[in-house]
Amino acid sequence: MIALISLLVVIFISIIIVRIGAVALEMTGLSREMATFQAQSAFSGVGFTTSESEYVVSHPVRRKIIRILIFIGSAGIASAVATLILTFVGQTKEEATIRLMWLFIGLLIIYLFARSKMIDKGMRWLIKRALEKLTSLKIYDYEQLLGLSKGYSIGEFKVREKSWLENKKLKELKLDEEGIIVLAIYRKIGEEEKYIGAPHGETEIRRGDKLICYGPEEAIRNLSQRLKGKKGDEQHEKAVVEEKKRKEEEEKELGIK
Repeated sequence: MIALISLLVVIFISIIIVRIGAVALEMTGLSREMATFQAQSAFSGVGFTTSESEYVVSHPVRRKIIRILIFIGSAGIASAVATLILTFVGQTKEEATIRLMWLFIGLLIIYLFARSKMIDKGMRWLIKRALEKLTSLKIYDYEQLLGLSKGYSIGEFKVREKSWLENKKLKELKLDEEGIIVLAIYRKIGEEEKYIGAPHGETEIRRGDKLICYGPEEAIRNLSQRLKGKKGDEQHEKAVVEEKKRKEEEEKELGIK
């Protein structure tokens, strides 16, 4: 029975470690979903081969967190397997059945614990405070900072053939008048994908570029679908007018004259 309890304790501690790792990764700027996935992947050693993992390990602090998770995970999984074997070795059929039942009950309790939103909220609060106190990591709520719940969005789309954006410089496009800011461009050069951060006005948009834009969600969606020609120019002008109205309404709400 001691082996069974030890197994459940190992599983429970593993969940806590993954949760701490996920929060630590989130505090470096990753989204909550990506941080959780990468922490689980690193700890279990399964799935940590995606293109996202390259983005994660390129950051020195994230790389250190991932390295610790992989190290602890390799030891934890080995311990769990060994303890699982000891739980059922040398047991009669009846004893093994009882232990299997208790294992199922224990796993169910741990699952409910891990899925509880209230417990998750409390754990995240404690982990964040502990990490902020014991490390140099700082948490940033990017959803709040960027107004992602206020109608703004960060969008990503590829510049396709006959796009209104194709072969034009950023300063010619005047996207700021539509309320859109181009944060970055991913460009395929040969076999490599190059990253252009905070592109300037002289940067020319090419077919195949992947743009990372910030602005009103609807405006970014319309821009991604806009085709070159007179109709595209008219859509730009319409978007400029709509953005001007939106800004006026925003200023009115804020009491700005």
